[in-house]
Amino acid sequence: MTEARAMPDPVADTRVWRERGMPLVPATGDGPLSGHTVAVKDLYAVAGYPLGGGVPEFLGEPEHAHAAVVSQLLGSGADVAGIAHTDEFAYSITGGNGRYGMPINPAAPQRIPGGSSSGSAVAVARGEATIGLGTDTAGSIRVPAAYQGLWGIRTSHGCISTAGVLPLAESFDTVGWITRDLETLRAVAECLLPEQDAAPAELVVDRSLCAVADDELAAASLDAAARLGAVDHDMNADLDGWFSAFRVVQAFEAWRNYGEWITRHPGALESEVARRFEVASTVTTEQANDARGVLREAADALRAALSGRILVLPTTATLAPPRTALAGALESGRARTLHLTCLASIVGGPAVSFPLPGVRGIPSGLCLVGAAGMDRSLLSTISEKSCDTGHFGFPG
Repeated sequence: MTEARAMPDPVADTRVWRERGMPLVPATGDGPLSGHTVAVKDLYAVAGYPLGGGVPEFLGEPEHAHAAVVSQLLGSGADVAGIAHTDEFAYSITGGNGRYGMPINPAAPQRIPGGSSSGSAVAVARGEATIGLGTDTAGSIRVPAAYQGLWGIRTSHGCISTAGVLPLAESFDTVGWITRDLETLRAVAECLLPEQDAAPAELVVDRSLCAVADDELAAASLDAAARLGAVDHDMNADLDGWFSAFRVVQAFEAWRNYGEWITRHPGALESEVARRFEVASTVTTEQANDARGVLREAADALRAALSGRILVLPTTATLAPPRTALAGALESGRARTLHLTCLASIVGGPAVSFPLPGVRGIPSGLCLVGAAGMDRSLLSTISEKSCDTGHFGFPG
């Protein structure tokens, strides 16, 4: 059955929204999310509208059915406010788009919003939706959450269905969402997450991992970790080696998914993402298999280190760069941030980013990472700590 739809919103910001209604798709039932609105990243199928993946030329025929997660949210009482833009094929964490433009970061208008779930995040930050439905392969929920002072969760790999979702790299793709507060983050989790052990876990911090971030962010994260009661723990991470292997597998899978289409549509991608796919096209099956072996060992090491523990680290390695930053500066900061965000992707575990008090008035985030299946444990731990450490000043 096709749901009734309202008229589109003629004043929607086209840098944020590809489609927007009032609502675009109404809830199909009453439930715990009644009264909430969802900005759906343009990777999720919404019945009656084509999937775009952030690339105008990729738009095809309207979808016949909703993505599984979209159906769950509608059935839980939430309205779909609209379809929000993403970086092209979600292969970036900048938040820009060569054809649709870069949304304005409401929390820091002169700085980038972060991606690839940029449209969903900005819609939430501006109050145009209460839930930003996104995906997280290498940080695409966590980075915009940190840059915009929001809450964001990347869920454990495979714990929520990705049926009806355009892939980037299936070995790492996960469902996630962004909100303005912990209460809403948890409300969505209650609707989408499977049953899991929700017992709070011990918080640990590895100072060498924090040192990947700029000094002021590293210091803020260590201070926050201390306030939360985190104890020092050496994760014995081969960060450079693990990141290199992650990048190879991600690139190999991204090209496998879109290489044929990109080859048939030269000029369809803006330069940053086009260059990334060009490099991806050179990755061989042998290189990908070798990298997968490295990642299996890395995942085993991380699972052992995170047994009964939750890792605390900076969400990003830098503050949100200026919108005018040159490509080289953006790439340098991106690589260091991905060194941090890839840890959750490698272990297939959940990660929650939440706002820290601003550094020089600019938003930043702290991230909690667990092993696979610890999604509810992370949320319980955050809830417990936010009650116990009111002096820390958790937003939300």
